[in-house]
Amino acid sequence: MSDRNQCLKENFIHFVNSYDLPELSCQLTPEQVGLTAAELVDLFETQVMSRHLDLHSRVMQKQGQSFYTIGSSGHEGNAATAKAFRSDDMAFLHYRSGAFTIQRGKQVDGQTTLYDMLLSFAAAKDDPISGGRHKVLGSKALAIPPQTSTIASHLPKAMGAAFSIGLANRLKHQGEMPNDSVIVCSFGDASSNHSTAQGAINSAAWAAYQSIPMPIVFVCEDNGIGISTSTPTGWVEANYKDRAGLTYLTCDGLNLLDTYRVSQQAAKIAREKQSPVFLHVKLIRLLGHAGSDAEFVYRKPDQIVANEHNDPLLHSARILLENNILTAEQIVAIYQNIAGRIEAIAHEVVTKPRLNSAEEVMASIVAHSVESKAVVVSEQKRQDLFKHEKHNLDKKQHLAKLINWTLMDIMAQHENVVMLGEDIARKGGVYNVTTKLVEKFGKNRVLNTLLDEQSILGGAIGLAHNGFLPIPEIQFLAYVHNAEDQIRGEAATLSFFSKGQYSNPMVIRIAGLAYQKGFGGHFHNDNSFAVFRDIPGLILACPSNGADAVEMLRTSVKLAEEQQRIVVFLEPIALYMTKDLHQENDGLWTFPYQAPVKEKVENEMSVSVTGTGTDLCILSYGNGYYLSRQAEKELAEKGIHCRVVDLRWLAPLDEAGIVEQVSACDKVLIVDECRQTGSISEALMSLIIEKSEAKAPGNVQRLCAQDSFIPLGSAAYHVLPSKDDIVNLASKMCDKV
Repeated sequence: MSDRNQCLKENFIHFVNSYDLPELSCQLTPEQVGLTAAELVDLFETQVMSRHLDLHSRVMQKQGQSFYTIGSSGHEGNAATAKAFRSDDMAFLHYRSGAFTIQRGKQVDGQTTLYDMLLSFAAAKDDPISGGRHKVLGSKALAIPPQTSTIASHLPKAMGAAFSIGLANRLKHQGEMPNDSVIVCSFGDASSNHSTAQGAINSAAWAAYQSIPMPIVFVCEDNGIGISTSTPTGWVEANYKDRAGLTYLTCDGLNLLDTYRVSQQAAKIAREKQSPVFLHVKLIRLLGHAGSDAEFVYRKPDQIVANEHNDPLLHSARILLENNILTAEQIVAIYQNIAGRIEAIAHEVVTKPRLNSAEEVMASIVAHSVESKAVVVSEQKRQDLFKHEKHNLDKKQHLAKLINWTLMDIMAQHENVVMLGEDIARKGGVYNVTTKLVEKFGKNRVLNTLLDEQSILGGAIGLAHNGFLPIPEIQFLAYVHNAEDQIRGEAATLSFFSKGQYSNPMVIRIAGLAYQKGFGGHFHNDNSFAVFRDIPGLILACPSNGADAVEMLRTSVKLAEEQQRIVVFLEPIALYMTKDLHQENDGLWTFPYQAPVKEKVENEMSVSVTGTGTDLCILSYGNGYYLSRQAEKELAEKGIHCRVVDLRWLAPLDEAGIVEQVSACDKVLIVDECRQTGSISEALMSLIIEKSEAKAPGNVQRLCAQDSFIPLGSAAYHVLPSKDDIVNLASKMCDKV
């Protein structure tokens, strides 16, 4: 097959000069859609800029100067969509939205969009959005958060951002977006089939069906193919045309005038009616999926040629010619001049330096620090807030109650905190941890969501984009796997790919871990959190008791707010209501509630230590720490003097604190309630070997759960560490059997 890149480049000139142009799908004039001749020429120039960026990026790639060649060829009509929206309407864009980005750049003074995009292509560290970390479409000045999604994983947060606009109005919250904004979210026809897209669109329609404001335009750019798999003819329209709560509009994406006309209509509906619109843009894809995609393998040559003759730039040329706006010579001159301009800019950007150290690469994993917006709550207001608990506040309480009270204070101190999750409002959550919060703070700050974890987490990301501090709840640990990419691929990467210009701070509360009597299966009794441990920048907290939970939850909120961090707060379900440690009614696992202090407190992310023994150091967390404290008493009776370390913060680990405690003892036992394979015990073993004083073989051992899912009832305790297991192994290690 001939070089289609070069053919496409040359054919445009040939077809224009010979007036061999495709027929227009509808006869519209610029005046009919509200465009001047100059504006239409400007849109055409944007299309040409986007095309030559695509063409030249492939040249750069062959020369080793560029690293990513998924382009926008065939989709250049989205320039007209960009023009139909305001420049401060936040846009979550498909990767074929080059023309949209360029056109929006023209709407904001002082932008050098072509230069910036080519810097990104070349992975130059001067790239103003990602700093050379990825080829992304994005700009803080243009209200375009960077996206690298190929499977529509940006749709849930776009939905959340749209929801946040109405929420900000109801709460009189001054966020990052104007209160009359509309969210624009584009994606492909193939991506529209992904569960992430389906869930986000369903969530938007679900809200709109209940008259909840949801000003968003979902722009489905339908080119009829996903890499090599064709979309069934009529599928997108059949799937979305008659959806409850969703307005369906369609346009010819090859025709600038029709695209602009219908895009304006979509923006008007979303802005004025505050309801979601599905804008179905029908267009084509040129040059294959990416530079490495050999399109001729799955498309016949005549199909490829026919597609190229249906080029949207040729449609625009015909509109310009038929309306006597430009001559063929002028059109070709624009085309050639822009090609030369792109080449000249590219020649310059390839000389720019790239990231050249790990420190430079990792500098934006964590966003820049910001000032806390917490308010000091008066004593009278706190008394009113807790009046339903006035007889209990001075009594020791279990973990669940102390978390509830802490959330009460947090929501009073942080007026931008919004909680969202399944059943967390009137019901108070499955375990009553959020009880009474909706009564105290209202349904706009404690939100019951639909049953979709992707929408819960994506919604939280969208809220954070608008200056809220979300605390989403995932009902059970295993449920997070339905939506883990919202944490891993979306929330955690945003600061990294935007040089810290964008962030989505939040505290994700997750009930989980094992030891729940009467529950089985990994859905309600999951004992693995390995999914969180390798996400750069993410903080993972796991309190084992109420006293620590109070301190750690407050610290988590401070980290989220002041350092713009993503914190996963893992709450051991089996310890929620636990009151006793050694015997019934001893009350040793209940603790007094400490009211917030007014002075500034440092974020302390350290281990907690009980005991000063030097015979054995037991490292654990969560349920394992509780069991280790039980075992500690029996070991002392055997003459084994222990210190028991509660890790508390599981990512990042308090390495210095761990090494200090381990080094003070003869032997070390790691008690890990998670599975032996992939558990945190592996990291602890590595840490001890690498950074503590060398210990003889056998002096450092681990006791873990079996590599098994959790069965029902008492059978669960055959695959989980027990107090007796700890006592027996520790006794053996210390020769006290």
